[in-house]
Amino acid sequence: MIVGQDFAYCGDGRTFFAHFAIVDEIPRDQKLYYSISEVAKITDLEQYVLRYWESEFEQLKPAKNRAGNRIYTNREIKLILYIKKLLRDERYTIEGAKQVLKTYTPEADTGEQMELIDVPKSRTKIKDELLRADLGETKEFLQELLKKLA
Repeated sequence: MIVGQDFAYCGDGRTFFAHFAIVDEIPRDQKLYYSISEVAKITDLEQYVLRYWESEFEQLKPAKNRAGNRIYTNREIKLILYIKKLLRDERYTIEGAKQVLKTYTPEADTGEQMELIDVPKSRTKIKDELLRADLGETKEFLQELLKKLA
């Protein structure tokens, strides 16, 4: 990686334009930027949710590369996780979360590497024939019971 005052050129052909404060403290094996698909996996959110939150929360403004793709830093990922906590866990409205974020100051970058979350696999088909038969009988029983009650 070649790092200039306002850019970083990666060996794989990507060039990112940004202001680097202290480049020497960034470990060489740590990613500086993440794509929206990687952030979606890290935060366990859909990409459209990330794009929507970007339009709602002024603090969340990921940079874009030359191709126009969003590139997220660790700091932005931490902000997304905090917004997720406010909205999903603490049940704030978007307006309420905006008020809380006015006083939010992100932690200093500790250099930790974000990790991708294993996405749960889609439901598998019921393979056990006995279980399938039991479920079929239960369904028929409930349908007959519903007819008698109606």
